[in-house]
Amino acid sequence: MKAQFKYALLAGLYFRGPVFAVIFIMNTVFTILGFAGVLPLAAQITAVSLGGIGIAVMLAGCIIGDIHIGKRLFASPESYLHALTPVPRWKTLFASIVTMTALDLFTIAFVIFTQVCMSLNLAGENVWSHIGAYFRENPEMISLVIHLSVLLLAFYILALTIIMFSITIKKSVFFKTPASGLLAFLTACGCFYIANLLQLLIAPFSYVERYLFMIMITPVSGTAIPFLIILTLAEAAGLFILTSKLLERRINL
Repeated sequence: MKAQFKYALLAGLYFRGPVFAVIFIMNTVFTILGFAGVLPLAAQITAVSLGGIGIAVMLAGCIIGDIHIGKRLFASPESYLHALTPVPRWKTLFASIVTMTALDLFTIAFVIFTQVCMSLNLAGENVWSHIGAYFRENPEMISLVIHLSVLLLAFYILALTIIMFSITIKKSVFFKTPASGLLAFLTACGCFYIANLLQLLIAPFSYVERYLFMIMITPVSGTAIPFLIILTLAEAAGLFILTSKLLERRINL
């Protein structure tokens, strides 16, 4: 299992690593100098502008990095090596999804956090004091932020699992089927729609709104978010098991 994580990490950092290294150095230097108060106004404005560009570049880097990880499973010649490796396919799939999730969320969270810090430094010290005072007066908001962060993690894992499931279906069930790419895309849309409908299970604890074919769940009780997290992870687990079974038996390279 350690080897699977190692190779997935190396594949994910192949393009994303240099991009993140440059943005990390740039944002860290600007953030530290901003906190120290040694940057003139023009330099702070430039830093915020470059930070915004860095977010877009990092998003592109994450997409390319995830594609490179996916190639290990679905695109030759890398996939031939992994198909012949005497290891259960679920281990390779698990390592790929966990690695993509960790690299994506860590890098994007860093660039957004440093961008927020640079923006608040530009706005002035009073903003930081107001934010600190708000959280001291509303300590329950800290718990809410933690729950929402875990919920975001669960949704991201589900989204990546749906994508991997759709690609696997294209390479197995829809292999050599006309318009297999379109069918795989419709499968992904169907999975997202079903996942959206399953949120109705927590409707008694939430406020439900309808937008065309989709629903919007707004938790109104403290138990709604934990239930939604469990539901989302359960959906991801079910798709993960099905995907690993298809990879084990029916994948066509």
